[in-house]
Amino acid sequence: MTNAEALSLFRQTGALLDGHFILRSGLHSRQFFQCAQALQEMPLVERFGAALADKVRALGIETVIAPAMGGLVIGQEVARQLRCRFIFAEKENGVLVLRRGFKIRAGERCLVVEDVVTKGGRALETVHIVQGLQGTVAGVAMVVDRSDGTLDLGVPLIPLISLEVETFDPQNLPPDLAATPATKPGSK
Repeated sequence: MTNAEALSLFRQTGALLDGHFILRSGLHSRQFFQCAQALQEMPLVERFGAALADKVRALGIETVIAPAMGGLVIGQEVARQLRCRFIFAEKENGVLVLRRGFKIRAGERCLVVEDVVTKGGRALETVHIVQGLQGTVAGVAMVVDRSDGTLDLGVPLIPLISLEVETFDPQNLPPDLAATPATKPGSK
């Protein structure tokens, strides 16, 4: 699947929004990827999951781990496509942790899977969980890399869609965004 094909699917499903948005990172943007809109369609989940799995198949992944909530659907599908185990990290007292009896063996080859990455905070938290348990992070795969490949999490990044989307500090907004009310579509 090419970058253009994936973007077209996002537009067709209404998952790529234009306006004034506050991202999870606190930055503001004119575009927002509402992956849940695309990932509610199981045929698309299967296509996106197969495309990501094809990109990482040679890495010898034993376990896919995703940060809840955004990475759950695509992470489980990538694991299904790779025929490997799937686990997830979730918030406890504001911090991502493994719960529900999930374990990672020393040296276990893990792939972190996320839906959208801008600054990579939750993906990096998940990388640190795996590394803290002496697992090996083979990479971080995502449906959308909003950093256009400039993000460095210390492990290989494997995006399906890679593009640069302008982001702005809330204290330094361009006039058009400052004049438009901001929304947080990911939190509704």
